[in-house]
Amino acid sequence: MAARELYLIAYDITDEKRLNRVRHILKGYSTGGQKSVYECFLTDTELDFVVEELGFVIDEEADRVHVFQVERRASVYVLGIALPPKDPSYFYIG
Repeated sequence: MAARELYLIAYDITDEKRLNRVRHILKGYSTGGQKSVYECFLTDTELDFVVEELGFVIDEEADRVHVFQVERRASVYVLGIALPPKDPSYFYIG
């Protein structure tokens, strides 16, 4: 099985219809997040697919998407009711 890496995907989408499509794509791969930031454990293939799908949806003149890879060795600090990101044993994508 391919190794999964943690990515934070943040977005600012200006159109409600595109916003809903972006949310739909990311919810299929996320393990958590809030509002416009999703925590996603992805393989290289899944990352390529997600980036490609988001590229089809957004308006590059008006919208913004950032994908940040979180190093496994990096410390993750959580405050409030936040839970540390966790790579689940399986994903249901459907």
